[in-house]
This record gives sequence, structure tokens and C-alpha cells, in this order.
Amino acid sequence: MPSESHSPSESSLAPHSGFQPLPTSLFASTALDASPKLLGQTLVRRSEIGVIRSRIIETESYGGIEDKGSHAYGGRRTKRTEIMFGAGGTAYVYLIYGMYHCLNVVTGVPDDPQAVLIRAVEPLTEEDERRMRLLRSIKSKKPADLSGGPGKLCRALDIDKSFNGCRLTVPTSPLYLEAGDDIAGLDIVCGPRINIDYAEEYAAKPWRFFLKDHPYVSVNDKANPPQPFYR
Repeated sequence: MPSESHSPSESSLAPHSGFQPLPTSLFASTALDASPKLLGQTLVRRSEIGVIRSRIIETESYGGIEDKGSHAYGGRRTKRTEIMFGAGGTAYVYLIYGMYHCLNVVTGVPDDPQAVLIRAVEPLTEEDERRMRLLRSIKSKKPADLSGGPGKLCRALDIDKSFNGCRLTVPTSPLYLEAGDDIAGLDIVCGPRINIDYAEEYAAKPWRFFLKDHPYVSVNDKANPPQPFYR
């Protein structure tokens, strides 16, 4: 737990006065369509030590009941996956290996389970990085060690299962999204998703999207070199 000396002022937790929402159409679209469009956008965490803003660097698409990599494959509707069957714009947070949390953005229309896994983010400012390092408690200066990976970024932003169902479109939420870069100016590449061999023919789908040669990218998959993403 951070010491009291790092406690934020009320103003540091106030919603950003210049909040720029992402288009509602993005949250209503399929995960495959939304996944590259979330790159460069800003993820905002209103934490106990102050507001932390980060830029989304890497995503993975998990869309529809036909995707064998998805938790909702075959229409699997459980207590855990129920959030994926709701309207887009909420957070889907789950635990893997009993120790790492993963943050997903639910997209699509009700009853069509779509989710985008956020795999990597970078802090926007030195102060954002300082706060993320305080929460991570790491000495490594390698960017990817801070928040290059789903579990790492959740620790760096203090995100756990209590955020499941959080509305990501509301600037008073403890976690929300706002507009950042114009994706037209981003060098986006794609490749197979990571660690989903169980997905059979869906394992090779190029549904991981990331910024080319970015230091915060979580995995350098030498067996599957990144391919250009054509919009």
C-alpha cells in the first residue's frame, strides 16, 4: 500500500476537464473492428495515488461465439462470461493462472459476445510512469517490464476483478477510455494472438494488433513476424 506521502489531492482525482469521448460506434462494433482502433487511445485510471493516463499499444480481438479462443466460444454463457453478452463499453476483467488479472474492453451489441484484450500500454508522462512504477514496485527500466503484458499493465494500474463491469465511457469511473491518437497516423502491424494454441484453426488468425517496433509491445514473436495491417 502506498504511503500517505503519495496520497493525491482532490484535484488530482477530478475528471479531466477536456475529456474527449471515443465514438459510440467503436463500442458497438465487433472486437475485430475495434481492436486496431483502440491503439493509440488513452486509458485513464483514477487511483488512490492520483490519475494515471496511458496509451494503448497492443490489443487482441476475441469476437463472437465462433472464435475458439474466446471464453464465450459456442455461446458459453457463465457467471464469468455474462459481461461479454452485454452492450459494448464495459470492462471485462478476469484472473489467469490464479495470479494475473487481464483487462478487456467489451464491444458489440447485446447477446453477441465481443471483447478486446488490452495487452500493453505506455505511460503518457513521467508522472504517469512514476505512479505506475510505484504500484508495480519494480526496478527494471525496460519499458515492457512495466506494462508490456496484460498482467503487468493491470498491476501497474492497480486493476483487479472489482473493475469487472466498470463503464469505460464515463469520465467519473475509476477506469475509462478517452480519445487519443488518430489511428490514420499510426504504423499498425498484426500477427497471431499469444498463448492460445487450444484455439485450433483460430490460433493462427492475425488478430493481435500493435504499434510497429514499439518498446512496450509485450511479445516479439520471431516465429510469426508482424505483418502490415491494411485498414
